[in-house]
Amino acid sequence: MNYLVAMEAAWLVRDVEKIDDAIGVAVSEAGKRLNQQDMDYVEVEVGATGCPACGEPFDSAYIAADTALVGLVLEMKVFNAEGEEHAQRIAKSEVGGALRDVPLSVIETFEIEEDE
Repeated sequence: MNYLVAMEAAWLVRDVEKIDDAIGVAVSEAGKRLNQQDMDYVEVEVGATGCPACGEPFDSAYIAADTALVGLVLEMKVFNAEGEEHAQRIAKSEVGGALRDVPLSVIETFEIEEDE
């Protein structure tokens, strides 16, 4: 079976003053490290966090002391997996190997049709 596995990564960006700059650096650095491993099939985007007051989503990024923590969402298609858990393990292993020392957690897994 084929799956789309979405993972969340916590990316640290140092010496930054603006949220937009932190997001740009995080997405760029993650993409560069993945591309160095020929993993250009992994989609990298900034994550969204719900506002505790109103529930509206906003970019997952926080700056304190010129250091940002940016939540990234990484999506990868896994083909011919034995099941959902197997697809998750494959995705975490592949992405985790390219992004060493970056915390990863699976947030969603969807079964996809073969022609997608």
